Amino acid sequence: MPLKEYRYDGVRPLTVKGLATDAGELAGEKKALVKKTARNMEQAALLQEKLYAAGQEGLVIAIQARDAAGKDSLVRKVFGLLNPAALQVHSFKSPGKEELSHDYLWRINRALPPRGTIGVFNRSHYEDVLIARVRQLEKGYAMPARVTGDPEFYPKRYTQLRNWEQYLYENGYRVVKVFLNVSRAEQKARFIDRMTLPEKHWKLSLSDLDERALWEEYDDAYEAAINATATPEAPWYVLPADDKWFTRYLMSEILLDVLTQMAPEYPAPDEEETARIPEVLAALRKE
Repeated sequence: MPLKEYRYDGVRPLTVKGLATDAGELAGEKKALVKKTARNMEQAALLQEKLYAAGQEGLVIAIQARDAAGKDSLVRKVFGLLNPAALQVHSFKSPGKEELSHDYLWRINRALPPRGTIGVFNRSHYEDVLIARVRQLEKGYAMPARVTGDPEFYPKRYTQLRNWEQYLYENGYRVVKVFLNVSRAEQKARFIDRMTLPEKHWKLSLSDLDERALWEEYDDAYEAAINATATPEAPWYVLPADDKWFTRYLMSEILLDVLTQMAPEYPAPDEEETARIPEVLAALRKE
């Protein structure tokens, strides 16, 4: 499956409306692609082990989506197959009082994984140009009017995000951003499930319906953010999210692809340590 169909790196513009939200003609290949997902994750796990051992480069996967698009299940079903010792998952909620008293990247920087590990952001630094933009939250920020009243408030944030991701790249990190593109019809069906199935009541938040009423505004916000921040070093991927098995397959392809590009290797053994191995090995065998 060529990932370029779903990849945005600033070379071509994104238009959210009209993008695929399901597996389409590949729906008939579900069985084969589910098996391919498992194989991909086995290979990704081997590369993750080398990444962890080398400790030279880190990987950040930022996942953004509308409500009920499948972020949690994607993290569980895909990244749950990796070594948890070399994986950090951070879910960003609405910022609290302490977080709001700092710059908006403060809490993101605190959640960055150490090099050698993979960090998964369930929601991310892009909340501050998505829901914040749609809800015009900047008007209530405790910041000077020269900032909150600036008509270029969000364009400047796009520049800040792009520069921050380039900064990470130049300090040994890869950043990959993923937008799960769920259809309005599928979101409706999942909301109904949350309201009618007892085992899914815990996922229900009636405020999600308020955000659903702003569907077009979110289309515009995602489109603007992706087009302004997609770069070769920190690309966006827009994945169909109606068929979860297909989303997981594509995510496994992306993960394997970026780890392959990173090409981690086990560190070379220390020469002095290596020279002592025969002596130590002989001593152990005599015990």
